[in-house]
Amino acid sequence: MTRNLVEGAVSGLLATAAFTTVLLAGEHLGLLGEPPPQRITRALLPGPKHRAKRGEHVLSGAAHFAFGGACGALFALAAGRRRRVRVAPGAAYGLLIWAVSYQWWVPALGLHQYAHRDRPGRQAVMAAGHVVYGVSLAFFLNRLRRWFEHEHMAPERARFPEHAAPGGAVR
Repeated sequence: MTRNLVEGAVSGLLATAAFTTVLLAGEHLGLLGEPPPQRITRALLPGPKHRAKRGEHVLSGAAHFAFGGACGALFALAAGRRRRVRVAPGAAYGLLIWAVSYQWWVPALGLHQYAHRDRPGRQAVMAAGHVVYGVSLAFFLNRLRRWFEHEHMAPERARFPEHAAPGGAVR
């Protein structure tokens, strides 16, 4: 279980970096406006919700990556020890995070408006970013598991060749 959590958290951090590139592209194209992670962080900090606060950029980045890592850990737990996680469930998971966040808990806490009431460009970027997150999450989780198995199982295969299947895979 611990290995699952670590693999998922690391994969979630890497997937959040991929997601962040979508946010930056949306910002560059003028579709995003203020990034929701920054708006949410600002609303959580003491003082007026809509006034810029000292350190909010750093805190919003840290919170965004922490949330992405935590969601990655949950995804890995749900995937169990499957050697390969398919991309489609990853993409669906990303969209689920977007829907639950922007249609439920974030607006319920008064931190951001509901997705259907937000500017269309921002929510298109956010939905696309969450799909990229989910696809990247599945990709990185698969790569990390393959690397871990290869790096940490190689000595066992060398000591116990009867456990190795044709092609070197462990049975």
